Amino acid sequence: MDYQLIGSMLAGVTALAAFVALYAVMTVRDPMARRVKALNERREQLKAGIAGSTKRARANVARKRQGKRHMHALLSSLKMLQDSQLRSIQTRLMQAGIRSKDAAISVVFWRMAGPVILGLVMVTGVYGLDWFADWGPMQRYLLVAGTLVGSYKAPDLWLRNAVTKRLDAVRKGLPDALDLLVICAEAGLTIDVAFDRVAREVGRAYPELGDEFGLTSIELGLLTDRRSAFQNLAERVPLDAVKGVVTTLVQTEKYGTPLASALRVLSAEFRNERMMRAEEKAARLPAIMTVPLILFILPTLFIVILGPAACSISDAFSKGGV
Repeated sequence: MDYQLIGSMLAGVTALAAFVALYAVMTVRDPMARRVKALNERREQLKAGIAGSTKRARANVARKRQGKRHMHALLSSLKMLQDSQLRSIQTRLMQAGIRSKDAAISVVFWRMAGPVILGLVMVTGVYGLDWFADWGPMQRYLLVAGTLVGSYKAPDLWLRNAVTKRLDAVRKGLPDALDLLVICAEAGLTIDVAFDRVAREVGRAYPELGDEFGLTSIELGLLTDRRSAFQNLAERVPLDAVKGVVTTLVQTEKYGTPLASALRVLSAEFRNERMMRAEEKAARLPAIMTVPLILFILPTLFIVILGPAACSISDAFSKGGV
């Protein structure tokens, strides 16, 4: 090894890094000036194009509605729209935070159109254009079948993933929201005002939970039966913790039991549950780290420790042979 060459390369890299650092320090620009300039440009764009943007937005909405009508007409002609199926999909979409009624039609449409489109493409490519020519007949058949099944299940998998992520986000912020509800109840606020206040405070850290609490606050002010609003919350967020909160709120409305004490007990229970989940994840960490440790860390460690000794032994044998 040419140590002079290596030293020269390291010196060059160090000098380059020093020049880059000096350039970055000497060319610092004021971010506020750039921000003010961007805001002024944006203001002028809004003044000039607000009418055009409104027209474009209306045109996009009309185009989407027209597409939904075509989807609905096609699915109705094929008799693929069942009321029970639509209600089930709408419930899942509502749990994922999507409250558009037309979204269920899109899910059913892509569940039907996905296998047709991707299946035709894959069949044409594999058997017509001779894709994957080096594969065997069984492998090519499994590829086509897997594409058909995967494209059929893709909308359901996407919806399930969206629901799971939203429920996890709601579960994380629920103890903090209950603490705020306790504070609002002890301050003398009514339940609908308390939900609105908590939605505005919690929405910054947990937007999903703030969205659900805000919608519950609106329903509490509009619906004649408060229990319907609480039951709608339990339906939109299918968590055992939320069901426990809803049951407590319904009992409070029915029997007049103290709300703050019951919510305080639930908040402490949910915090303990969150701590237990964190401890469970921490306990699983050594087992999870075993495979990366064996595959990536130990070989590098062996090379660092045994590499110089191996090089010395090799040099000794080469000199002895000479």
